[in-house]
Amino acid sequence: MPGHTPHRTPLKRVSQGSLFALSRSGNNPDAPHGLGFIEPVMAELVDEVEALQANVEGLRKLSNSLKTFNESFASWLYVMDMNALTVDWPQAPTDASFRLAKRRAEENARLAEEAALKAASAVPPPPDSEADKTTFTETQEFETTYTTNATTRNTSTSIPKASSTGIPKKKVKPKLTAKEKKDRSLSLEKIVMTLPLEFRGSDPGLRRNMESVIEFMMDSDGRGIRLIELIKPPDLNQARVNKCLIALVNRKIVRKENSTGTVLYHWTGLS
Repeated sequence: MPGHTPHRTPLKRVSQGSLFALSRSGNNPDAPHGLGFIEPVMAELVDEVEALQANVEGLRKLSNSLKTFNESFASWLYVMDMNALTVDWPQAPTDASFRLAKRRAEENARLAEEAALKAASAVPPPPDSEADKTTFTETQEFETTYTTNATTRNTSTSIPKASSTGIPKKKVKPKLTAKEKKDRSLSLEKIVMTLPLEFRGSDPGLRRNMESVIEFMMDSDGRGIRLIELIKPPDLNQARVNKCLIALVNRKIVRKENSTGTVLYHWTGLS
């Protein structure tokens, strides 16, 4: 078997820019032999690297200084903010505020004194001789409103004989059957629902008073009722009765009459 020559990588030609070529260059005959020419270059490189390291170290120190400054400055800003929230009060009263408050107090005192003098100098109206009359303003209002709707009735036949106190004797109220009680309850509910809200349940006590007044008027058999007849103290006092009658007259459920000099209320019911 013939001998086999092993494979070898062919040698490449030395580059013109290689270190060996530079060391053998005829342009620099004084160049050191071999790699000796690298020594000054490496010394210069070391100097530059040392300068770079020094610059990087300076940057690191600058970064640490900026970090310390930022923390200190942020703490100072936070302290100033807390100081503003706890010490500075821009809405605190000033001297002008106290002067204004003093003027207002003097003005209020002057107005109160004038009101007191005016109330003291005012002449009180003469007392009403009849206990069943409403107040002057209410009487005047309803006289002008409902006089046109009033009709004259024979008071001698509609008003029974009064006792010495001027109040007619109460008749014995007949007992209602279950059906009559149900009809009476429905009638009361229907009438109350036409009245203002305060009588419809917002004030339970006032609603009970209104129902009592309505029932008494329904049982009057057409005769005129005086205000004093409806009073049942302590719950149904004169003020409550007067308030209920005003609401009923306003809704034209009750007719007010004072043609005889005595205020009488007649039941008309819902129209």
